[in-house]
Amino acid sequence: MRRIKAIRKKFAQDIGFLAPAVHIRDNLELRPSAYRITLKGVEVGQGEAHPGMYLAINPGQVTGSVPGTSTRDPAFGLPAVWIESALREPAQTQGYTVVDASTVVATHLNHIIHGHAAELLGRQELQQLIDHLAKDSPKLLEDLVPKLLPLSGLQKVLQNLLEEGVHIRDMRSIIETLAEHAPRIQDAHELTALVRVALGRAIVQQVFSAAAELQVIALDPELERILLQAVQAGAPEAGGIEPGLADTLLRETERAVRRHEQMGLPSALLVPGPLRTLLARFLRRVLPQLRVLSHNEIPETRSIRVTSILGGRA
Repeated sequence: MRRIKAIRKKFAQDIGFLAPAVHIRDNLELRPSAYRITLKGVEVGQGEAHPGMYLAINPGQVTGSVPGTSTRDPAFGLPAVWIESALREPAQTQGYTVVDASTVVATHLNHIIHGHAAELLGRQELQQLIDHLAKDSPKLLEDLVPKLLPLSGLQKVLQNLLEEGVHIRDMRSIIETLAEHAPRIQDAHELTALVRVALGRAIVQQVFSAAAELQVIALDPELERILLQAVQAGAPEAGGIEPGLADTLLRETERAVRRHEQMGLPSALLVPGPLRTLLARFLRRVLPQLRVLSHNEIPETRSIRVTSILGGRA
């Protein structure tokens, strides 16, 4: 239980709100070593954890093999092997990441919670955020909710941010931006885009850490022009992109992301503001690790280097 409390506390520090309570119960339908994680009664993850054994995870650069039961790391899907405790040090020497059974479950749970953060921000959690902010800035909040924006509108904007892995710790900046633009804009996606610009420095820091140069994937100018035409024609989703073009875009993006991962770089696609939401929704289904950023979210103090071009020569 201490591990779970620590996970919830870390989640609150990382994301900006406390995740709902985690309940543990036995399920005789599962194998003794198996576990299942459910959210609102629906399974969102499952795996195995063998007490007394260790999971040796292959991060992609191991120098040999170790005897054991082959499997996959339940959190990230990496190839792994369940090994006896005596093989722990030899496995580490060969480049494996070795963790015990409880860490396997805790890491998986943490990954699931972060991946479903938007779903976990219910009305109760939102109210807790509001109550906390109201202690320091009651007038700021009063001016926004519900005078300019209904509570459901605020919730949708925050969920949009969380869906793309953006932390909502800086609630003051979020509320101030919404208060500025809500009198003339009520669409949650438009408001989200404006909030992202206000949080640009934090978003970039989150993706690239302290890197002086941002190495990004970009669009070929001709592809950019075609996609902008699709947006101007009223295509809010990828369904507005011609199927052949959508397939090519996805294939080239997958290749570029794979190249970035091999180089140990974060995967980020830099696009014009009007294309950001369209491409983020489309690509997130297949490449959840990819971050789609708009030009106006990048601070002027950061330099950019394009490493791959989609629709053109890399």
